[in-house]
Amino acid sequence: MTKQKPQTIEEYVSQFPLETQRTLDALLTCLTEVVPEAEKELKWGAPAFTYRRILFTVAAFKKHVNFYPTPATINVFNEELKPFSTTKSAIQLKLNEPLPLKLIREIASHRLKDVVENDAKWM
Repeated sequence: MTKQKPQTIEEYVSQFPLETQRTLDALLTCLTEVVPEAEKELKWGAPAFTYRRILFTVAAFKKHVNFYPTPATINVFNEELKPFSTTKSAIQLKLNEPLPLKLIREIASHRLKDVVENDAKWM
């Protein structure tokens, strides 16, 4: 029997172990607080926040959650992100460590401001 793909963010979150669900819930809540007017939906099978265009997405894995705020946004926060594993487009947040909620809020706020003021693109 084939497992059905999630159709909602709630279904996406619920498919993971409890520890992962808690981290995802905390991250999604934090991002919602920064951009309450954003539309939240699945894109590429993972939660995405859209306001005028895609702001950021998140995705869960076995031992971490990735936060994707765009490469340009990650570059702005290079110094603050040194303690974290990053790629060109993702910030890896380990499940066994507290979420850096203050930093996540700053990054999300910067991305929103960049979209609103500069019409910044997605990737």
